Amino acid sequence: MTVNVLALGLNHVSAPVSVRERVSMPEDLVQPALNALRSSFGGAVKEAAILSTCNRTELYCAAEPHVTDQLPTWLAEFNQIEAGVLRPHLYMLDRDEAVRHAFRVASGLDSMVLGETQILGQLKDAVRTADEAGALGTLLHQLFQKTFSVAKEVRTTTAIGAQSVSMAAAAVRLAERVFGNLGDCKVLFIGAGEMIELCATHFAAQQPASIVVANRTIERAETLANRFDAAVMRLSDLPERLAEFDVVVSCTASSLPILGLGMVERATKLRRRKPIVMVDLAVPRDIEPEVARLDDVYLYSVDDLGVVVQSGTDAREAAVVQAEAIIDNRVRHFMHWMQVRANVPIIRDLQANAQSIQEQELERARKFLARGDAPDVVLEQMARALTQKYLHGTLNALNHSEEAERKQLLGWLPRLFPSGNERR
Repeated sequence: MTVNVLALGLNHVSAPVSVRERVSMPEDLVQPALNALRSSFGGAVKEAAILSTCNRTELYCAAEPHVTDQLPTWLAEFNQIEAGVLRPHLYMLDRDEAVRHAFRVASGLDSMVLGETQILGQLKDAVRTADEAGALGTLLHQLFQKTFSVAKEVRTTTAIGAQSVSMAAAAVRLAERVFGNLGDCKVLFIGAGEMIELCATHFAAQQPASIVVANRTIERAETLANRFDAAVMRLSDLPERLAEFDVVVSCTASSLPILGLGMVERATKLRRRKPIVMVDLAVPRDIEPEVARLDDVYLYSVDDLGVVVQSGTDAREAAVVQAEAIIDNRVRHFMHWMQVRANVPIIRDLQANAQSIQEQELERARKFLARGDAPDVVLEQMARALTQKYLHGTLNALNHSEEAERKQLLGWLPRLFPSGNERR
């Protein structure tokens, strides 16, 4: 049975955050999802990996071709979302297009921030998780190793990552649109992960009046806060203290909103119409989208920041052309490897058949020698028999083929049976 490389998913281009957050998978759900995916198709999905970030959720599979049409339904059912809602936002790629997509994702060409590097680490984490779940085999392992190699080549030989405008820088820019100079602003960060650390670095450079880090684990909050001379607070203190802050940046792994409409509405009343900028970088979202309807609240989602980010990418378009050329070349190399790999069972059968013929003729020759036949005669008979069996299939195909097929076979004969000079 033929096995194809497939990529199914949705990203910041194909789906709004309101859809992406419904299929986003936290780290602890990925392994159960991989197990469910493979068991659901009764072995038709041979290998699989799942990449889930704030901007994309993607399945990479080595699977039998008939699985293609069924994967969207599985993804919808697993996430308890209507298939009709999900399908318009999905892309399904196979073979060389799936390989090209993996290479582009890892190289930062498919990111909201062109050339960003965080996605490569996220993809490596996804591959590690799949490996630990026993969901990787030869095909996907080779694909991802080549993917990481291509990403490194793109980043070291092109300027794709030069002068990148990050999501963190975009968050600062949006806050400056409301407050101008941030020197008098009090900034609250909710979460203590990599994205919050990046944002804290950018905001700290603007020297705000104060920085506070809130996190479920106070120790992690303190580790981050110490880097920026910031204070810490518990998430449970948010309802009482939210009104203190002019800028709130949130990015946690919570499956439910942390800041609800009622909490923010009470905070705005205490602030007496003083504006508050809220940046929600989480998927699923940390801040209820209804908060955007409140007066004096400027709520920005990860998609809103993407619009700001895109304005800074024009200078790198030449690097994109160079990167795409590298990727096209490497896709051809990988597809050639896949084709050679697909021929392995046929080659093994040919070798096994030849070995069987060899053993049969050797056994016959030994019997003739054992009964006293002349060695020269036995060797001549064995050579004649081997030659006839060697040519039998080809001669039979030529004798029973139509004209067009016969011409094609005759064209291949010099390559299949090179002359003595060519073999040397």
